[in-house]
Amino acid sequence: MKKKMFVGVAVAAALALSACAGGSATTQKPAADGGGELIAAKVGVIPIVDTAPLWLGKEKGFFEEEGIDLTIEVTTGGAAAVPGVVSGDFQFAFGNLISVMVAQEQGLDIKYVANGASANGEVGKGFGAVVVRGDSDIKSAADLAGKTVSSNNLANINTATISHVVNEADADASTVKFVEIAFPDVAAALENNQVDAAMVMEPFLSSVIADGARVVTWNYEETHPELDIAGYFATGDVIEGQADLVQKFTRAMNKSLEYAQEHPDEVRDIVGTYTKIGEDLRAVMALPTYRAAFNTDAAEVLGKAAVVAGALKSAPDLKRLFP
Repeated sequence: MKKKMFVGVAVAAALALSACAGGSATTQKPAADGGGELIAAKVGVIPIVDTAPLWLGKEKGFFEEEGIDLTIEVTTGGAAAVPGVVSGDFQFAFGNLISVMVAQEQGLDIKYVANGASANGEVGKGFGAVVVRGDSDIKSAADLAGKTVSSNNLANINTATISHVVNEADADASTVKFVEIAFPDVAAALENNQVDAAMVMEPFLSSVIADGARVVTWNYEETHPELDIAGYFATGDVIEGQADLVQKFTRAMNKSLEYAQEHPDEVRDIVGTYTKIGEDLRAVMALPTYRAAFNTDAAEVLGKAAVVAGALKSAPDLKRLFP
């Protein structure tokens, strides 16, 4: 019930924002080389390893090459980014699949325009996991039943995949109490016994493990080895009314994803520019798979898991979800 209430509030806020939102927030300014005007656009993202290709692509000039003057703004997650996109504060935002599935089910006209980050397929080497204190008696996903577990947002891909692996372990995921804690705050929450377990992603995952935390489930890979975690979405108004901008953004984002996949050392370096994670931890942190294409088979598994977890009433229409 708490999960659905949170989503309902977020969606209601987004609907209210959409009702009072004005026109496009994009503006234009002369290109630095005098070769035309750049279209100014904002994108809301979480400062985690998943979004490294965007930061890297901006640094490499991929967006400017497409004619976009890109501004990156930080959010706490997909559910928090939805109101910003609907209101027009952002033209694009990074959000996990469940948050966008939920928003669509609640009547919001949003859709992905580019992929963002995917599971790397290696259980034991994932870039996201559920961790516990080193001295915890929680040893497996099944032991999470009846415990308090944190996620950066409620009713998102983390809560859905955690519920999925708990149920797959023949335990009752409905007894898990999910609470909202941002990834940078996970270490303190564990140390202060605010939670029994916490979902955390790189670059913070390597940090908490180095401080003594222990992984109990690699919930992404254990849900599907090629699970797409999140991508970049926009409203139908932007997709239809600013088609040229969307096409340019998608091309630049796809180029950024391909470049990031081929240059992992540069990914590790760029993460150091928007987080406080040191070089030693960045050198060993796990990276996602970065690819342009979405895996619909994995998304179907995720959609069904979200229904079981109570985040969705019915399986999503994947044709409405993806480009």
